[in-house]
Amino acid sequence: MAAPSHTSVKSRDTVTTLADRWPILGQRRPLVVYLCGIVVLDLTAIGFFAASTDFHWHDLLTFVALMFCGAVCIEATRRLGMPAGVSRDLLSAWWLPAALLLPPVYALLAPIPLQMLLQKRVRETVVYRRVFSSAAISLAGGAASVLFHGLVGELDIPTQGTGGPILVAVGCAVLFTVLNTALIAIAAHTAVPDTRWREVLWNRESLTLDVVELCLGVLVAIACGVNLALLVLALPPVVLLQRSLLHAQLQAAARTDPKTGLLNAAAWQREADTEIVRARRTGETLALLIVDIDHFKRVNDTYGHLVGDQVLIGVAATIRSQLRDYDVVGRFGGEEFVVLLPRADVTEARRVAERLRSRIGRMAVPADENMVTVTISAGVAIMSMHGDDLIELLAAADLALYRAKELGRDRICLPATPVPPARRPGPEAAPS
Repeated sequence: MAAPSHTSVKSRDTVTTLADRWPILGQRRPLVVYLCGIVVLDLTAIGFFAASTDFHWHDLLTFVALMFCGAVCIEATRRLGMPAGVSRDLLSAWWLPAALLLPPVYALLAPIPLQMLLQKRVRETVVYRRVFSSAAISLAGGAASVLFHGLVGELDIPTQGTGGPILVAVGCAVLFTVLNTALIAIAAHTAVPDTRWREVLWNRESLTLDVVELCLGVLVAIACGVNLALLVLALPPVVLLQRSLLHAQLQAAARTDPKTGLLNAAAWQREADTEIVRARRTGETLALLIVDIDHFKRVNDTYGHLVGDQVLIGVAATIRSQLRDYDVVGRFGGEEFVVLLPRADVTEARRVAERLRSRIGRMAVPADENMVTVTISAGVAIMSMHGDDLIELLAAADLALYRAKELGRDRICLPATPVPPARRPGPEAAPS
């Protein structure tokens, strides 16, 4: 969000705004306060523990070895790249051992060099996101380290031969995961308040990945505690697992619009075709919506593309939050979104479209000293009433959208004339 005192240096046509040059200034005020608070808290913790820690050569050597292994993982996966948006890696395999084997200051410092390497060598993103990610991981690792050393003291995990310290290590690893996830989820929800909590917390896939990271981190800590040289044996399987994970994420990213997180046009069309075939086979109803943001170009011209992107993200999140899990929603390009509603008749489709129009109309995105609000227009088409395949339904919904815009925008319309019965024989019609 932009601070109220910051304005454009020159006109929009000649020079970008401060929000364009410093993207954090284009975010919501609560988000800016939260991000800055987490970073300040992290820096304070680093300073406190650095001042109270006695540094030893063995600890420094262990820390450097763990960071080197993390750097090797990053370099080994660099050619694969990293998908935009929220992506997962297995770098906790190196952060967790630092928290469990070394004083807390090392756990607080560990994310910094690896996040810098990710920024420079893998994918450059806006700096404030990278800084916040580093601070969130740092605080989570620091808390886990303080708890572990407070409970276990000077005991070494593997050399004691008992399960107690290992169970404590597992519990601290769980604490690390929960804190890190919670800090990031709060930021994501603050950025887009309409987002449902379950979308920014755990799902089955992310929970599985967290368990894998937890196990890897504890195993690497045990190996490193036995002998630092065992990191040579631990590194190859971690690299292989991380490459496999990133490859799967890149495959998923190929189906996703990077700006909104919705399906892209090609992936949405494939999903929609599948649903239409199923609806034909079962004889169920199905509706299609085309949603268009009214006067979106005016938003970009007035407030800049960064604010326009936030509007797109907010609209996408609002649409997703108002739909069922099995509804198929995608970004069709520009400011247009498409929604397929399986088992929805004309009444249900209109009700959903009106709910979207109402919720998006109440959405506000901060920009400089203003709050940007937008409206939407939507065209609705019903299978067997306005078309029998995806092309016909899209054409009918597009005509309805054009009609909504002609009538003044900020409204929902259906096609003026349904498809004649002769053109829609239905799945049970037998050939003559």
